[in-house]
Amino acid sequence: MTNTHNSLAHLVPLGILLATFAALMILTFLTVAATWVDLGVFNIWLALWIAVIKGALVAMYFMHLRWDSPFNGIILIAALFFVAIFVGIVVLDSREYKVNYEPPRQGVAQIRR
Repeated sequence: MTNTHNSLAHLVPLGILLATFAALMILTFLTVAATWVDLGVFNIWLALWIAVIKGALVAMYFMHLRWDSPFNGIILIAALFFVAIFVGIVVLDSREYKVNYEPPRQGVAQIRR
């Protein structure tokens, strides 16, 4: 009996998988550490950039896109990039409406007197 199936899986060396895992752990720590520093509106952008890098690493190495057609990898990274931009714009825009649903802190003390 002959094997007529093509090889569909790509074997990734263990070193590459462990290096990718280590990079993901470092980036996860950086995401948490970014909350310790007040960068103002740049906190969300930093977190989104780290998320894009992590998503790209997972897709490129764990989902084997690195060994697939380069076009597929470029499309994925571009999609992650634009999703990060869109989410960032929505989050920044939502700060403009915060005034409408959060009472001013010093005004509350004056009203109670």
